[in-house]
Amino acid sequence: MEATLPAVAEELLREIKKAFQETSHASERFYSRLKFIFGSSAVAALDLVDQHSVSRVVSPSGRAVYQVLGSSGKVYTCYAACHFCTCPAFAFSVLRKNDSLLCKHLLAVYLSQAAGVCQELSVSDQHLASILLEEEEG
Repeated sequence: MEATLPAVAEELLREIKKAFQETSHASERFYSRLKFIFGSSAVAALDLVDQHSVSRVVSPSGRAVYQVLGSSGKVYTCYAACHFCTCPAFAFSVLRKNDSLLCKHLLAVYLSQAAGVCQELSVSDQHLASILLEEEEG
């Protein structure tokens, strides 16, 4: 069963994707809505998208995760299907304090998907497993 974001967030991301498909850009009204729904994470996520920091890592078996090069230079693994990121901000602000919907890395994943600018990286099943195990040990 796939986890879902609140309806207003899901709808905004769908509208942004539609705008990019139709015009190759999103209007200013989306930026203010992003900031309203996602707070300070919105601007930081947009910066990550502008820097092409999001990669979709896919293996021959069809499994995929996203990796985001954070502003600190550390790479975080994001699982879009269950809305999870391995960064400390996600653990603290989203899971522990419950005062944010997403961290900037996960929002950058969704915005990169919507804008069609997500880089695709093909790796072996073994390499993907090592990425997942790295996160488990880290």
